[in-house]
Amino acid sequence: MEFFKSKSFNIFIKILLTVILSLGCCFASFLLYFVLALHTYWTVTICLSILLLPLLIPLIWLKKRKKYLICYACYVLCFAILFGVQSGIRIYNDAITINTTPSINVYEYLPFKDDSKIVKIKSQTLDFSELEKADLPIIDGAAAVFPVYSAFVNATYPDSTKIYDGTFTYNNTVGGYQELAEKNTDIFIGASPSNEQIATANQLGTTFEYTQIGSEAFVFFVHKDNPIESLTVEQIKGIYSGKITNWSEVGGRNEEIVPFQRNEGSGSQSMLIRFMQDTPIMKPTTETLSDGMGAIIEQVAQYKNKTTSIGFSFRYYVEGIIKNPDIKMLAIGGISPTKENIKNGSYPIVTPVYAVTYKDNPNENVYKLIDWMLSSEGQFIIEESGYVGINKP
Repeated sequence: MEFFKSKSFNIFIKILLTVILSLGCCFASFLLYFVLALHTYWTVTICLSILLLPLLIPLIWLKKRKKYLICYACYVLCFAILFGVQSGIRIYNDAITINTTPSINVYEYLPFKDDSKIVKIKSQTLDFSELEKADLPIIDGAAAVFPVYSAFVNATYPDSTKIYDGTFTYNNTVGGYQELAEKNTDIFIGASPSNEQIATANQLGTTFEYTQIGSEAFVFFVHKDNPIESLTVEQIKGIYSGKITNWSEVGGRNEEIVPFQRNEGSGSQSMLIRFMQDTPIMKPTTETLSDGMGAIIEQVAQYKNKTTSIGFSFRYYVEGIIKNPDIKMLAIGGISPTKENIKNGSYPIVTPVYAVTYKDNPNENVYKLIDWMLSSEGQFIIEESGYVGINKP
């Protein structure tokens, strides 16, 4: 009994209690972080706070608690200041974060759906509704123009037509041109193919034929908090060649420029290559390479401090499909990429929208459909979908 009243036993109990409580706090912290997998900023903060609790244990057995409490309060105050600074930075970052849709949701633009966002007309001049499925042109296209060719299907195809049913499909640019080169589809709607895609078609004995059905602007965009409003063609070429690396060189803040690019063969990357002409394009890093048209907007928005990046796309995809108010498209040489400026030719980077097929396609309905796209009905759909037609509807 004397042992349990001894000073040694008292110290042993204090040490044991300290160890048990310390291990309990560590276990609670790790349980919250790893088991619950709540790997957020606030979770990390809570876990660190739990780990600080063992520092209170000496209050159980220290006699001079006042001095200890003062030291502990100073420590907690420093922690609180650091936490406040980090919270302020996080709040600022959240304030300039863009909420984006990673890509087009094709199910919002399907034909023959009451709630579809497409332009809905029934053609009075072309009717494929009575055709056998085997006689219908197989139509495909790029993400940026999915609403357009879905509306074409809605206007002319049987109302039983559904996406991926063998006549109406969506493979985007890379897969779409491959399918057309292999003659698995009849018509691809979108921008021009890349040189590699043309070479692949030639190797397969396929010759692409192009019919322009509309026009669209190729645009560059930054976050709305970036003070730059306009760049020249030469400045953009300088940025994407790596010769211009700081926004201060083009009238902006003293910040490094982070230029994002798309994957090879995508419609927008192929357009960038055509835009750059003989100017070599810098090789993107893993961080600055985007494999999705909507993803490039998301990545430009989320990269580090979010105001130093630049990306590119097509005008209507940015303002008509993504519709994100925190992204701003840049003017080129002071000319904004509006429909009016595309029509009057003042915006300098305009690209054709093509209906691409392959030479000697035996299905005569392919050519009927393309001719109809150039008619007043087809051009009406293009204009009302937000693009620029080439013939007056």
